[in-house]
Amino acid sequence: MNDQPTQDLQQTPLHALHVELGGKMVAFAGYDMPVQYPAGIMDEHLHTRSAASLFDVSHMGQAFLHGEDAAKALETLLPGDIQGLAVGRTRYTVFTNDHGGILDDLMVTNLGDRLFLVVNAACKDADFAHMERHLGDRAKLEILEDRALIALQGPNASDVLTRLNADARTMPFMSSTEMDLNGVVAFVTRSGYTGEDGYEISVAGRDAETLARTLLEDADVAPAGLGARDTLRLEAGLCLYGNDIDETTTPIEAGLSWVLGKRRREEGGFPGADVILEHLSSGTERKRVGIRPDGKAPARAHTVIEDTDGNTIGEITSGGFGPSVGGPVAMGYVAAAHAEPGTPVNLMVRGKALPGRVHRLAFVDQRYYKP
Repeated sequence: MNDQPTQDLQQTPLHALHVELGGKMVAFAGYDMPVQYPAGIMDEHLHTRSAASLFDVSHMGQAFLHGEDAAKALETLLPGDIQGLAVGRTRYTVFTNDHGGILDDLMVTNLGDRLFLVVNAACKDADFAHMERHLGDRAKLEILEDRALIALQGPNASDVLTRLNADARTMPFMSSTEMDLNGVVAFVTRSGYTGEDGYEISVAGRDAETLARTLLEDADVAPAGLGARDTLRLEAGLCLYGNDIDETTTPIEAGLSWVLGKRRREEGGFPGADVILEHLSSGTERKRVGIRPDGKAPARAHTVIEDTDGNTIGEITSGGFGPSVGGPVAMGYVAAAHAEPGTPVNLMVRGKALPGRVHRLAFVDQRYYKP
């Protein structure tokens, strides 16, 4: 979030609705976005954990990748198994560079005749240019400029969406399908970034406000902004690109070794494969871990982590108050020798060493729907 002048910011198709609902608008990734509504971040967070919340994530990049060999071509840019992805299934993966660092994380869905991609807002222009530059004529990228993306998240999300289309209830986690939602044609994926059950719903921009209003009419649903989205993903131990993962971080250091498909581990053939596979087989010097500070003071990004002897062993990459946990939570990187849950550490907050402990990720149970 920054102080970019409002007139220079882009607006999502739901912008007028955010203003109507009293959203506090801030600059984020070049867009004017709601950080919170009058209920406040704490209430929005807890409502997501107990019922269902609607998030506008239309600032993220959406695209189709066409071509008979689109999956094979895309695998030259990332370590995920895209060729083995079944029709109607979605996979989380990462673009990597030649040093094994992460350029961005993204979602890839196999639609049968094409792939559907969702990338981060701050990286989308670079991601799309990267694909067009490296894929050449092996696959055709179609950037979807006129789409909105709505995330419906929480334990009651299934009940809410099922009231609009009965097929929503039995969708497995990380599955995707097109469905009619009260007259709106939508592409629905059972996924999200809160640790809760939920859906991400891609619709034409012209239909976004109609669908959002329909969802908000449900007694279980309340609007939620970027603030709650951040605290929810932090409690769930999920990475924020640019904070917890970036071009200097390999998937193995980040605890994302599961994004490497078995075949890809054996074959390689993706940027930085030598570094990443070496990290996989021999280990890494540092690891991403959870941190629970003692007391009530949060340890935020860039806080130095020391061992109990005063030696610097790492740095916090994300941190704040965890409403569901009832106290401060953080994640960051520490030297591998200090990565075991329960390891005592000191967090240097405003020049003072505050005690804490390494904690497993996540801080809350992830409640994805798996029949």
